[in-house]
Amino acid sequence: MSKDFQKQIDGTRDKPINFGTIALMMFAILSSASSSFATTKGLSQIVTPDLQGPGDLSLSFQVEDQKIGNPYQLQAEMGLTKWAEFAVFRGFKPDDWIFGTEFGLLTKEPYLLSIGFVNWSPHMNVDPQPYIEAGYYTEHHKFIAGVTHVDFRNEAILGYAYDFNETWRVQVDFQSGSGNSSTIGFTWNITRDFQVNPAIYVTNDSPHEVLGYVVFTYTFHLWGGEKENHAAFKNGGERVNGAK
Repeated sequence: MSKDFQKQIDGTRDKPINFGTIALMMFAILSSASSSFATTKGLSQIVTPDLQGPGDLSLSFQVEDQKIGNPYQLQAEMGLTKWAEFAVFRGFKPDDWIFGTEFGLLTKEPYLLSIGFVNWSPHMNVDPQPYIEAGYYTEHHKFIAGVTHVDFRNEAILGYAYDFNETWRVQVDFQSGSGNSSTIGFTWNITRDFQVNPAIYVTNDSPHEVLGYVVFTYTFHLWGGEKENHAAFKNGGERVNGAK
C-alpha cells in the first residue's frame, strides 16, 4: 500500500495490542502446519501478474515502517482457479480490514496479463484501486509493467525479479506518484512451505527516506495435484501486496 492509503486512515484511534503475542501465535501456526508446496511470492511493493496456485492458501505476517503503511498486518491469500485469486489483510494500527483480488486474462507464460484491485477498505471508506499489469516471465528473468488508478490519478508500475533457483530471488520495483517508493529486496524460500521477503523502500517524495519492510509467509496446499503445485513453486506465485 502507498502512503496515499495511509494518509486516508491517519487519525483513526485504535486500541493497544500485544504485537509480540501476535508474532508468537503466527509462528506457532507455521511450525505446526502440515507439509505443502510453497510459491516464490511477488515483489515487495507492487502486484505481480502471476497468480497464486489453485488451492494454495498463504498466510503472512507483515511488518513495515509506519510511513509505508499499516505497520503490523496479517494476510490471507487464496488461489481459487488458474485465473482468479483474492487476498484479505488484517491491519492492527489502525484496526482495519483491506481487500484485494486479481484475475488472469492471459496466464500462459512467458506472456501474462492480469487485472484486479487492491487497497479496498470499506471500514475506512477507502475505494478500491484498480490496476492492469503485464508480465514477461522466463525461467530466471521476470519483467513487469502496468498502471494503477489511485484517487484521481494514474500511476505507473514497474518491476523486475531474477530467480537464481527455487530458493533465492532478488527483486526491484517502482510505483510512481507521491507517497510511493522504489524498492530492492530478496525472497528466501527457507523450506518449500516457508519463506521470508525483506526489502528496503526509498520514497519518491523529497527528502527521500529509506524505510524497512519484511514479510513471513507459509503456504498451505488445500486442493489440486502435486504436479500443478510443484509447477507453481518453480515459476513463482503472486502476492497481492498493494495494501501495505
